[in-house]
Amino acid sequence: MSGLLKTIATRAGPVFRGPAITQKANVYTRPAKDALGPVETVIGLGMFSLAILGPAGWILANLESYKSKD
Repeated sequence: MSGLLKTIATRAGPVFRGPAITQKANVYTRPAKDALGPVETVIGLGMFSLAILGPAGWILANLESYKSKD
């Protein structure tokens, strides 16, 4: 009996779900048209470092106020 139910479920499942929408990612494998300069590289790395280390630095700088229970 379970084989019959499995067959019905596998054949009826796509009918109930409707047509499937195929998604395709926009991935390009070519190199960039313009090379990044040193200023752009420094700005990008600086912003990335700030985004990662900024919240941790804020917490460490205000650690005493987090410890106090007002």
